[in-house]
Amino acid sequence: MKRHHLCVAQFAVWLCSAQLVADEGVFDQYRDLMGDENPAVFIVDEGEELWFMPGGPESTTLEACDLGLGPGITAGAYVRFPRYFADTDAVMDLESRLVYCMTTIQGRDLKTLTAKPYSQRGDFGTEIEALVTWLAAESEGATIAPEQTHAAERAMFNLGEEIFFYRAGPHDFSCATCHEQSGMRIRLQALPDLTSQSGASEAWGSWPAYRISQGLVRTMGWRLRDCFRQQRWPELQMGSEVSVALQTYMAVNAAGGTMAAPGLKR
Repeated sequence: MKRHHLCVAQFAVWLCSAQLVADEGVFDQYRDLMGDENPAVFIVDEGEELWFMPGGPESTTLEACDLGLGPGITAGAYVRFPRYFADTDAVMDLESRLVYCMTTIQGRDLKTLTAKPYSQRGDFGTEIEALVTWLAAESEGATIAPEQTHAAERAMFNLGEEIFFYRAGPHDFSCATCHEQSGMRIRLQALPDLTSQSGASEAWGSWPAYRISQGLVRTMGWRLRDCFRQQRWPELQMGSEVSVALQTYMAVNAAGGTMAAPGLKR
């Protein structure tokens, strides 16, 4: 953790002395300076430990968890999500699948697991965040290839597309308001065009990511929830149909790209 906080402190000093410009140049330079020193590596290690650590009333590991490629197979699993699972008769994202495994295999309490899936500023992260980060790293370099063979998967994509363009809330925003064009920004943050393959693959393939401004690793589930907050929409629930649908839409648009997570964000 000391190394983690040192990285954040170094960035703060460096950023304050840098001349901010209205492009990604400054932060891109910092990414280059960091090289392989992404603080997310510590969360990757934590997630791996949690996977092999006996837990819950059953005092068992998650090695029997089937992420779609067979029980215990983690390499290459992340890039196939969201996907349909026959044992739940539902399309699931990785977070909801992990919760399913933790309740059915380890005997964990569903209400407790879902009460706080995402960390807040000042926290040290949650189990879900750590596990997702490790599993994303297990697919680093793999081709993004979400499942679209089952009718339920195709229906989830169509629902996600509908929600993406749906305008609502006090500001009459949709996801597309910020993410349907290239070269758009909010403050100094570049906004990827999630309707294009290049924009979607760059975005989808870089989450989960370590956010320097928060000192935490964030998952795509959290990213979507925070987007809803900024749009003043009702709070998006982890593993909900809306969350899974939007992730399906993004992942399918990103198909063919390369998984590069965990990423490094502002």
